[in-house]
Order: sequence, then structure tokens, then C-alpha cells
Amino acid sequence: MGWIFLSWALPVMLGLLLLSAGIEDARVREIANWKNATIALLAPLWWLAIGIAPWPGMIIQLGVALVVLALFCVAFHFGQMGGGDVKLIAALALWMPVLALIQLILVMSVVGGLITLLMVIDHRLSKRSGNPEIPYGVAIAIAGLFALHEPLLNHFV
Repeated sequence: MGWIFLSWALPVMLGLLLLSAGIEDARVREIANWKNATIALLAPLWWLAIGIAPWPGMIIQLGVALVVLALFCVAFHFGQMGGGDVKLIAALALWMPVLALIQLILVMSVVGGLITLLMVIDHRLSKRSGNPEIPYGVAIAIAGLFALHEPLLNHFV
């Protein structure tokens, strides 16, 4: 049962955590640290479940996640993303092979752009002052779920 069970259960847990984080960000513009930490801490179990070798596989996953964290910290520094969003994308990067991560970031950008456009239009139509707060965790969660769907669905085919 062990690793085979985990190879199915962990993506389900990740999907539920992403769904919860996206809903939370949409509702209160925050993502709880425990959700991001849980996503990050479950990743090594995922690596073991799918047979990623410690060298170079796990080291590459960590390195890519650190690069993602550094890049998105720049967006945080300039006020373009919240801290929870940055932690979520970095934790999610621990789960994704490089090509899937690139696809995730592209989908995240498109969905995030659409959410931003809708939020700006709503903000202007309602004549509120200031700038709207964009729940980018929603875009990250949707992109993460999109990235998860293909390997899981193709497993049945």
C-alpha cells in the first residue's frame, strides 16, 4: 500500500489545500501560513512516492523552488504580490517538474491577468478610491489544479 497509496493521496491533499488557499485568498486576501507550509512539507513525500532520486532529482526540485521564491520575492518587494502568494507558488514549485512549472506559471499569468482586469473594472465601476487588492492566490490555485489534472487524469487512460 505505502508509496502507491501516497502517489494518489498526496495529489488529492495538494488539490484540497490549493482549493482552500484560493477560496481563502478570494475571501480575506490572505493565505494561512500553515497551508503553504503543509504544501511544502508534503513535497518530499511526493518525491519519494513517485521515485525521484535524491541526486540530482530532489536537489533540482529544491533549486528550482528557490529560484521561483527569489523571483517572486522581487514581485513582493515591489508590492505586486502578497507574501502568501509568494510562499504558495514557491511551495507549489516543489511539486512540479520544470516543464509543468513553466506551464503552471503561464496559466497563472493568464488567469491572474483576467482576475486583475475584472477587479479593476469592478473597482472603477463602483467608483472606489485607491487600488484594488488582487487575490493572486486564486490564480495560483487554479493554475496548480490545472497542472495537477493532466498527470492524474492520464493515469487512468
